[in-house]
Amino acid sequence: MPSPNVSFSQVPGSIRTPGTYIEFNARLALRNLPNNRQTVRLIGGRTSSGTGLAGVPTQVFTDAEAATYFGAGSHLHLMVRALLKANPYVDLTAIAVDDNGAGVAATGTVTIAGTATSTGTLSVKIGAQSVDVLVESGDLLAAVAADLVAAITARPDLPVTAAAVSGVVTLTAKNKGTTGNDIKVSATLTGVTGVTATVVAMASGATNPDIAATLTAIQSAGDEILVMPWTDTGNLTKLRDHLELVGNALEQRGAIGIVGTHATYGAAVALAAGINDERVLLAWLPGSASLPWETAAALAAIAAFEEDPARPLNGLELIGLDVPPIASRPGRTEIENCLHNGVTPLKVSPGERVTVVRAVSTYTVNGQAVADPAWLDITTIRTLDYVRFSLRQRITARFPREKATARVLRDIRSEVIDVLLRLEDIEIVENVAANIPGVIVELDSVEVGRVNVRVPTDVVNGLHVIAAVIDLIL
Repeated sequence: MPSPNVSFSQVPGSIRTPGTYIEFNARLALRNLPNNRQTVRLIGGRTSSGTGLAGVPTQVFTDAEAATYFGAGSHLHLMVRALLKANPYVDLTAIAVDDNGAGVAATGTVTIAGTATSTGTLSVKIGAQSVDVLVESGDLLAAVAADLVAAITARPDLPVTAAAVSGVVTLTAKNKGTTGNDIKVSATLTGVTGVTATVVAMASGATNPDIAATLTAIQSAGDEILVMPWTDTGNLTKLRDHLELVGNALEQRGAIGIVGTHATYGAAVALAAGINDERVLLAWLPGSASLPWETAAALAAIAAFEEDPARPLNGLELIGLDVPPIASRPGRTEIENCLHNGVTPLKVSPGERVTVVRAVSTYTVNGQAVADPAWLDITTIRTLDYVRFSLRQRITARFPREKATARVLRDIRSEVIDVLLRLEDIEIVENVAANIPGVIVELDSVEVGRVNVRVPTDVVNGLHVIAAVIDLIL
């Protein structure tokens, strides 16, 4: 029988054959905290030109790969492009969803009228991408429309297809559903007289796909950040429920979800209120020509880059996004109200750079509809996920097959405190010494062989506001 302080996994206690038997024990090797590498999974629509299969997680490294796997101009292609522009070093996986068979693709039009009496350029902006067409003096409306269709067709990375009839160019979203309604279209004529170009905005997209089966397929995968393009109530609810499931005490694979909107302030606030969850972040960039799902992907890219879960994302730039015009940029009051209503506002900083104001979750009220700031910052849940992961890693390594004795309970408590102190050293938690008396390790009073542990955790908060008074002295 081995002594309590020296146990063996491979050398039997009853062996009598003479010899020296030495086994290796790796349970004590782990002393440091685990790394916190962040993985991103994009969920979005594909097109029929993609070679990848729907529902199959695919690791993606380049823009070109995304176009091949999911179809150029698809949700996933443009999300991958936006994400890699913002952070080319992210660990990225994408999973495609087929359009709903009953879905309707959004359409819009650019109507060309007149005959050109001078030579110039027709520029049509689709999302954040521009298509330029040479208009020569004498060109009829049908010729200009045909040239525009040809130019759009030559750009497979655009989120629309084009066809012309009698000077009317109809744009059709490549993915069906409501997301196509968010594709902004504008037209500008430079140096051209005699011709007009009138835009009718993209509209009538309806019936998004159902992501339930896709989320079930990745339930056991383990991702830190999930991004999707759809913001309808049904899919947002399914995303929220998925995140709560994988992040619960049994599954323990905490993740956050990121979605984007460029809608009005009121619509953004209403959208956040319908989610009200500490694991979902809604990014708001009104007036930008970038697609909302590109904005969400770009924010996921910088969130993945920041591996310190307690460090705020304040001021980080979302590289590659279209900068909204001055008239569309929210004022200070709107931004402040966003932060009180579960919306993460993005703003234009000096140098015409799109940056994060403060990354907050959509959670604002508790189950009794009372204002609750517990989960205000997205860093709070990310920090607790990391604390849990650190404790699990240490405890499972140290106590894989122990007896429920007083000595083991003391050892468990010692390891928990050690992890907390190490987390305090890197400023993930604080006030550990003051909270040590609250670390409780005890046998369950009913279930034999079960140990219950309480770990008081004072997470480090981000520094968001510095207030000062300047006293005038004459």
